[in-house]
Amino acid sequence: MSALLTRIKRFSRSPQGRRAMASVRRAAADPRKRSQARRLLGRLRGGHR
Repeated sequence: MSALLTRIKRFSRSPQGRRAMASVRRAAADPRKRSQARRLLGRLRGGHR
């Protein structure tokens, strides 16, 4: 499991990972995108059948 975390850390520090994090932050700041993500998570958790 620690190998996976190491790969995630390495990716997050790379230029591509930084771009991905910036994109996620922008999406999280948008109320419409936030509600879409909340609905998707609810479906994945089985709360919306």
